[in-house]
Amino acid sequence: MKMSRFAALTSSLLLAAGAALFGAGQAAAATADFGYVALGDSYSSGVGAGNYDSGSGNCKRTSRAYPALWAAAHSPQTFSFTACSGARTGDVLSGQLGPLNSGTDLVSITIGGNDAGFSDVMTTCVLQSESTCVNRVNQAKAYVDSTLPGQLDQVYNAIHGRAPAARVVVLGYPRFYKLGGTCAAGLTEGERSAINGAADYLNAAIAKRAADHGFTFASVAGAFTGHEICSGDAWLHSVNWLNIGESYHPTAAGQSGGYLPVLTNAA
Repeated sequence: MKMSRFAALTSSLLLAAGAALFGAGQAAAATADFGYVALGDSYSSGVGAGNYDSGSGNCKRTSRAYPALWAAAHSPQTFSFTACSGARTGDVLSGQLGPLNSGTDLVSITIGGNDAGFSDVMTTCVLQSESTCVNRVNQAKAYVDSTLPGQLDQVYNAIHGRAPAARVVVLGYPRFYKLGGTCAAGLTEGERSAINGAADYLNAAIAKRAADHGFTFASVAGAFTGHEICSGDAWLHSVNWLNIGESYHPTAAGQSGGYLPVLTNAA
């Protein structure tokens, strides 16, 4: 069986370490042409973390996003960052897959939230009644059941087709609210609970499709526990009327303290 690029890199590193351990002189450091491609939506591009790269335009990519932080820490020989704010599965297929090839070793992605109507759900819940909010959440969950799996399959098939040897890490979305937390105003507890439940529902669907394609699903729910909105130490923006696009997105601390360790462990 042909050894994967990850296995080859690991083996060479172990051999070099073993030679040094047994006094084989100055073992040359193992080198490898390691390629990393970061795909996805605003949770991958880094919306909410600030310091956006002007060259990325409306995609709002930033060096504070977890893909850029991982690349800075691990120095892959090639790093392509095509994640874009507002991206849906169709946008990944049409505009983000170009850097993938047979030499790609690692791919990360968050996708599916915009397809499921994330923005409209949050707008409905902020501006309308609890019953209307819950109804909109249920509509989103129905979409996750009926339509999203096929859309995810198209993306995952395309990634595998272009980068068949890559390790693909599919990262999920955090729960937004700490129930019974410090928020004295805003959404009701019923609305917050419904939104958290929708995040779990979406993550479960994404995890199932990722597993069926042999990809690694990496949950961030645990990493964000204690750092939700209403926690007193939030790693997520609440409604920001001065910059509405950053609402309900991770802060810089959420990218570095929440998403980055999860990707590091999974990769």
